[in-house]
Amino acid sequence: AAAAAAAAQEIYDQSPCVIKVVGVGGGGGNAVNRMVETNIGGVEFWAVNTDAQALTKATAPNTMNIGKDSTRGLGAGGNPEVGRSAAEESREDIAKVVAGADLVFVTAGMGGGTGSGAAPVVAEVAKDLGALTVGVVTKPFGFEGRKRMQQANEAIAALQSKVDTLIVVSNDKLLQIVPDSTPLSDAFLVADDILRQGVVGISEIIVKPGLINVDFADVRTVMGNAGTALMGIGTGKGKSRAQDAAVAAISSPLLDFPIKRARGIVFNIMGGSDLTLQEINAAAEVIYENVDPDANIIFGALVDPQMGSEVSITVLATGFGLNINDIVETKEADAPVGSSDAVESAMRKPELPPNLRNKKRRGGMFRAW
Repeated sequence: AAAAAAAAQEIYDQSPCVIKVVGVGGGGGNAVNRMVETNIGGVEFWAVNTDAQALTKATAPNTMNIGKDSTRGLGAGGNPEVGRSAAEESREDIAKVVAGADLVFVTAGMGGGTGSGAAPVVAEVAKDLGALTVGVVTKPFGFEGRKRMQQANEAIAALQSKVDTLIVVSNDKLLQIVPDSTPLSDAFLVADDILRQGVVGISEIIVKPGLINVDFADVRTVMGNAGTALMGIGTGKGKSRAQDAAVAAISSPLLDFPIKRARGIVFNIMGGSDLTLQEINAAAEVIYENVDPDANIIFGALVDPQMGSEVSITVLATGFGLNINDIVETKEADAPVGSSDAVESAMRKPELPPNLRNKKRRGGMFRAW
């Protein structure tokens, strides 16, 4: 672990692009903890919360207790207005945290008090200071109640105008890809991991040397003032693993809209030391054939020996021209959760080429979400 952390720090020292991840509230803090545990290099992590006790358990190297006067470190009590006031009280301190960053991720689980109220303020400060600001947030599970969902929708609406790109992941969508027997605690861990993968998929193609490198200017071109973005993640194994991963990523239940409507695409392919140029080409062709012909597409390819025989692809799609009602609207699944029909329905979303549409697909493609 120490060696991995040292290697991650070396990448950070060598990268000219300054990337900071700010986890706001409990959900955002948990996501940051996951990122720290997996030794993402080239990124500075911060956990921001009104709950001082929660910060003592954070693994992030940098923490900030906001709203010390208004909340006395006791949390926001599930009230977004308290979270917003706490962030406004600590606005100057927040500015010091994000100062000098080229790219700032603001991550949070929406619906509670601190994340919902403070995340828009953190994002506003970062964007005002000139950073490319990306929000990566989750909507609560349906079983968490209507009030929490309403607070989440209001917070997402407030956050959208404060960021360049906003990635919203509905936790209920995860129910389509998480086994029925998954314990409740693990379901929340999956939600945290989705936030982590959203940050990894973008940041690593900038800071981590790969087979195909992407610079920060490329990413800014696609994501600057791009509005709402959607994310799909897929994995594959076997002879056609790269192609399968690409199909899974663009068919992901996390994608609410057909990827053909996207005008900007960032995708990252990661595989083991045996990843070949032909496989990269096969994956790229799948994506090229299923997006707008005039879409601006950038991608990176990384080799990670820990991937073994598996290939993972993260696709970030922007430029849908969606308004906030498209994002906060709660949509019911087309088929019962966990049924094969639900999975097949998700798989049919993109208009895939016939040779791929008829290809037998393994359920394991969705394993990494």
